[in-house]
Amino acid sequence: MNGQEQEAESDGVEEALALVGRPTRQEPAPGSDPASGSAPGTDPGPTGQAATVRHRATPWPDARALAARIGRAAPPRAARIPLDQARGRVLAEPLTALCDLPSFDTSAMDGWAVAGPGPWTVQDSGSILAGHGEAPPLPDGAAVRIATGARIPPDTTAVIRSEHARAADRGQLYAERAVVTGQDIRPRGQECRSGEQLLPAGSLVTPAVLGLAAAAGYDGLLTVPRPRVEVLVLGDELLTAGLPHDGLIRDALGPMIGPWLSALGLDVIATRRLGDDAETLHEAVTTSDADLILTTGGTAAGPVDHVHPVLRKAGAELLVDGVAVRPGHPMLLARLAHEGARHARHLVGLPGNPLAAVSGLLTLAEPLLRGLAGHPASVPYRAPVRDEVHGHPYDTRLVPFVHRAEQLVPLHYNGPAMLRGIAAADGLAVVPPGGARSGDELEVLDLPWTSGISSVVGGGRFT
Repeated sequence: MNGQEQEAESDGVEEALALVGRPTRQEPAPGSDPASGSAPGTDPGPTGQAATVRHRATPWPDARALAARIGRAAPPRAARIPLDQARGRVLAEPLTALCDLPSFDTSAMDGWAVAGPGPWTVQDSGSILAGHGEAPPLPDGAAVRIATGARIPPDTTAVIRSEHARAADRGQLYAERAVVTGQDIRPRGQECRSGEQLLPAGSLVTPAVLGLAAAAGYDGLLTVPRPRVEVLVLGDELLTAGLPHDGLIRDALGPMIGPWLSALGLDVIATRRLGDDAETLHEAVTTSDADLILTTGGTAAGPVDHVHPVLRKAGAELLVDGVAVRPGHPMLLARLAHEGARHARHLVGLPGNPLAAVSGLLTLAEPLLRGLAGHPASVPYRAPVRDEVHGHPYDTRLVPFVHRAEQLVPLHYNGPAMLRGIAAADGLAVVPPGGARSGDELEVLDLPWTSGISSVVGGGRFT
């Protein structure tokens, strides 16, 4: 990244941080080991006593808006790639027609090209086929066979479909229906003119967009590369196979996070299980070349919660350190040091509980990655909730729901460690502090596999 790009990105992030306020920083005491595993929210003093540091969680709407703003602040890294590699990316520039479409008058049907009023004399020059050059002008009163997509001869009045014409003796052609001038002819430029904008920058490259681009004369498209994400699963207590036993539990996040991100259209370069080891985590964070690192667990204040100390040791800047949301309040967002790197890298720390991790994905990771991928900001929508929903006194709640008769029906099994509710859900409802009554309209967070368009980029997409 050059100096101007760094300055532009920094300005965007600084402006975003100014809107929500910076998180309280937790500086290590002199002589302490920043990777020692000291609990976040405490500052070990010279005597080893932990002095509490005041910490204010970022309000949920502000945290999500900040993540989106940071993603959009990153300078775009566009690359022109062949059409067959562009599916699932987004356009880095408007798609502008390189030629008229169609580029010449063409027949919309198999039939007869005729000139003037009928009946017409059939020309014995053979048929006009698609892919051939310009035919000679059609004399008045003449007819010639023509195929769909073939170039219309000059002076043609109309095309008569084969089923609507009758050829008689002595080479005469009769129309069995009224003939309207210009019928079944696609005039040059009917769909677009050269230089006309077909799609704006930020549009998702779907299969239909590939077809349009090819028709409009493109061999390749200038697109934004998919963000590269690495998932680091933390926790010595996690099993990768078999039944839970002896205090060990199955890893639910490793199998879930990567496919979730792939459904959003991201390039998941690795999912690695690191256990609870500060040095291993530090090496993974500082050597990864991913645009975003996602960690699971280790963001709270336990004896083996190493994410905060490792980030301090790595020289990272905490942008969000705790969010006023349930579940998922210990989530965090950090900007990693990027001296010499082409662009800033970020880390989102997800809580270890499964539904809390989903909350972190939707609150911080998805908005950030949407911006990095060049997607336009999502358009929020609201829907009425059928049942009363209890809220937290001060924090936002995210509650799994299903759609029923244009209403949101909250689901049970919505505790931070539970996945049963989200597995059956259409999305998460955003419940404000204090809760919601029946009929209240709540903001809706769709899931990648239930939202309106599903395509890419890797099978799913951002909307």
